[in-house]
Amino acid sequence: MFRIPAVMLMAPLVVAASDPAAETEHVVTEGETLGGIANRARVPVAVIAAANGLTEPYNVRAGQTLAIPRQRSHLVKEGETGLGIALKYGVTLENIAVANSIPAPYTVRVGQKLIIPAVMNTPVPGKPVRTTPYFRYPHDGAVLLGFAVRPGGGGHDGIDFAAKAGDMVRASSSGTVIFAGPEPERFGRMVVIDHGNGWHSAYGHLARVTVAAGEVIKSGERIGIAGDAGDADRVELHFEIRRNELPVDPATKLPARRENAR
Repeated sequence: MFRIPAVMLMAPLVVAASDPAAETEHVVTEGETLGGIANRARVPVAVIAAANGLTEPYNVRAGQTLAIPRQRSHLVKEGETGLGIALKYGVTLENIAVANSIPAPYTVRVGQKLIIPAVMNTPVPGKPVRTTPYFRYPHDGAVLLGFAVRPGGGGHDGIDFAAKAGDMVRASSSGTVIFAGPEPERFGRMVVIDHGNGWHSAYGHLARVTVAAGEVIKSGERIGIAGDAGDADRVELHFEIRRNELPVDPATKLPARRENAR
């Protein structure tokens, strides 16, 4: 079973602007550099750059307002993986790797203390908030295996769709990609999308991933190519929906099946 923990968003704190070690926003003054701001804020340069969409050489200008992500830390325990830790805190594995200078394939070790970059939760003013996403079918193939979770654990916590090599896999709902890449335990290659309010969807056994962590994806956009990666014995798509870490039967959230489903 692939667990998709709920995303934990850290809202910016209201603090005095005079305390650089606690501020969550910083207005750049004349002569400041990102390196100097990062040193005073005690946040890695790369983390501030990622939060503000800055690319090397990380130039900033006077009057520019920078988001300063406040961090958490995590002590790696036996059996934990970088992917599992990233999903636990609702941040991308790549951002954790950048914050801790971990090279690909982002291997962590027991006892390692990781900096966990904060996720900035910036609401869009005036935009109505829907707590339950609209989900659509990620693929038109016939259902090979349905949802069947047993009390106490076990069973099948998603839907498997029949597919053909080269078939497109689509995002079931709009959101932000929080994982895209190899998943060694079962699904080979996988994409996980955060839809907000604790909702996630996952897509496994992909032959190829066509999105990257951090990308904002619209419903129906291609996120990968169907395949037989991992423990699949044929080309298929494993699809999951979860809310606050708990599996949800996708059939209860998807629209009535189209007549031309194959």
